[in-house]
Amino acid sequence: MGEHAKHYRKELGKLQLELIRLQRGLGTCGKRLLVIFEGRDAAGKGGTIKAITESLDTRDYRVAALPKPGEREATQWYFQRYVAHLPCAGEFVLFDRSWYNRAVVEPAMGFCSQPEYETFLKAVPAFEKLLTDDGIILLKYWLAVDQAEQETRFAERADDPLKRWKLSPVDLAARQKYAEMGKLRDAMIERTHTVNAPWFVVDFNDQKRGRINLIRHLLQQVPFEDKPIADVKLPRLKGKPKTEHITDKAVLVPDTF
Repeated sequence: MGEHAKHYRKELGKLQLELIRLQRGLGTCGKRLLVIFEGRDAAGKGGTIKAITESLDTRDYRVAALPKPGEREATQWYFQRYVAHLPCAGEFVLFDRSWYNRAVVEPAMGFCSQPEYETFLKAVPAFEKLLTDDGIILLKYWLAVDQAEQETRFAERADDPLKRWKLSPVDLAARQKYAEMGKLRDAMIERTHTVNAPWFVVDFNDQKRGRINLIRHLLQQVPFEDKPIADVKLPRLKGKPKTEHITDKAVLVPDTF
């Protein structure tokens, strides 16, 4: 492991400890945290979400990564299916892409009409103000990556059987839309960057550095009661440690490792 990777793991470990404290703090005070991750394909959204949630209690966070809307969902109010995933008291919800699909991906790929696009941009500030006025802490991050670096990551995914599933037909087609999507992103930020729900842009050309900077910034945005994680002293076992015996009616999986 190189020095850069070692430093990354060391810093990430510190931040993950703070994220655990954040999660405990949200549970104690009942606050609701919603974090939106947007960016180009292969920017690093999924990896960042994994880094954030790696050590968290799975009962108090949720990741929302919604698929293409079905036939019935396409007839709903646009925000309707996203509202169902908003956080409850003490919850931390992370959106891997969000309602902002309609601001960049959909218009670039021709998946929505110009009137639908304009209606969305007009509605977002009011919609997000309803959320923050109700007490939801809303953070919006755009993960920025240059086209040359994006192409390198696409090539890595194409060569790796464990990552090829990440390359959808839309991802491949969007490679030709880099400049157009950049203009749509700028328009999105200009029209939806508000006092109550600002946009934060993070340089993700170096994914490890980007993750550290984003997580550190996220922790600074959320006030919570900072209680250190108490040491745990395990009580002494009574008697000798026992071997687990499973009933013979169960099928034992063979040890092949």
